[in-house]
Amino acid sequence: MFKRISAFVMCAVITVTVLAGSIVNAGAMNFNTGIDLRSPAVYMVNLDTGDVVVSINASEKRVPASLTKIMTCVVVLDQFKNDLDSLKTVKASGGVEAFEELWGTGCSTADIQMDEEVTYYDLLHALMLPSACEAANILAVNVSGSIEGFVKRMNAKASELGMVNTHFSNAHGLFPEDNYTTCEDMAILCRYALDTYPLFAEIVSKPNYEMAPTTEHPDGTTIVNTNKMLQVGSEYHYGYAMGIKTGTLIEAGRCLASYAEKDGVTYMIISMGAPSEDSEGNSVMYNCLDHIALYDWAFSSLDFQQVINSESEITDIEVDYGEGKTTVNLRPSQSYECLWPVAKSVKEGDSEEVIKYKESIEKISDIKKKISLFENVIAPVKEGDKLGTVELTYGGQTLATIDLIATASVDRSIIKEKTEVAKSFPQSTSFKIVIAVIVGVVVLYVVVFIAILKKTQKKRRRKKKSSR
Repeated sequence: MFKRISAFVMCAVITVTVLAGSIVNAGAMNFNTGIDLRSPAVYMVNLDTGDVVVSINASEKRVPASLTKIMTCVVVLDQFKNDLDSLKTVKASGGVEAFEELWGTGCSTADIQMDEEVTYYDLLHALMLPSACEAANILAVNVSGSIEGFVKRMNAKASELGMVNTHFSNAHGLFPEDNYTTCEDMAILCRYALDTYPLFAEIVSKPNYEMAPTTEHPDGTTIVNTNKMLQVGSEYHYGYAMGIKTGTLIEAGRCLASYAEKDGVTYMIISMGAPSEDSEGNSVMYNCLDHIALYDWAFSSLDFQQVINSESEITDIEVDYGEGKTTVNLRPSQSYECLWPVAKSVKEGDSEEVIKYKESIEKISDIKKKISLFENVIAPVKEGDKLGTVELTYGGQTLATIDLIATASVDRSIIKEKTEVAKSFPQSTSFKIVIAVIVGVVVLYVVVFIAILKKTQKKRRRKKKSSR
């Protein structure tokens, strides 16, 4: 029995050692920006680390308007698999099926005509820069044979990417019925497009583009990006912006997917539902204003700060059967740092609103650390064995879960182990079973003995009677 117990303990230790490792989860920190945002749904993520720094109604289903065209672009790029030569040489055109549903809608267009042959490369530019609805339908019909077939591929791609709160009903986003997504899901899509297709990043970064001459447009067509953040001279111009796509519809408000890079740090923002006009009825791109304000805040206020140091001992844990030791110290298996607002001191002349914001800036000490240790740790323990975890949380969100590992080895004391086994044996199930068996045997013996004794006495009585 002792050998079996030892073998089980060794297997358990080996299993723990093999599984030792760190699991780091990017969480939503959702900092107080101090910005009066007009977009009711916002999701801002650092593309270098995956840290979410702002999340406001980000999982709420909303009408995406022309942000839908981002998925249209992705499905087409998936079809061509980065074959730039084919994209630039193969042409497509659209007939009634592509144009009929758009007539009389006043939708955005690149002035592509029915049956006009345009390269896929130019169609993608028309799709993403001026947000041409006819380009979306032409691409859909030519790639999948029908708009309906293409929409099925859009939804299949959304499912593949894990966009769980998304459904598309058309290729352009002009019609809001049953066409919805969330800021979180749209961020998944944009990140996939940026990471997978360099051409996507190239197209969405262009403020304008010259489409090649066609029979309908012998001088070519100049198209302009609807994202005013890319337009030099616009009141919404932002020099660090690199794309991606606008979307506007009465049911959707002003939507925007953008990303910006400064000093090697890159953020992406998805926002939906901003108003299109101010209180006096003037057209205002509040989506662009929100993004610019958030980028300025992030680039000036966020910096990396260390939360956990892998060299620091966090706690210790008891070890049974240890040779000369009863505990071992634990440290994090890796360091952890995250983006955090830079502390700003209040200055003379700061407005009451600025002072209030500076005083509300989160402290790194606001991150909570929850330590969970393994139970009944038995020697031997090797240096580096995982014996617990530390969970870092902020605002109810898990930022990271990091393994706690032994800082030293602890050998097993055979004497301690045998002594403990001997001490614990009277309380063990095995001991109780043995006692029960012994008691049972004794009782059985007594019963049998008494039965035999009675039988013997009866024989003797009979014998006496017969002898008289």
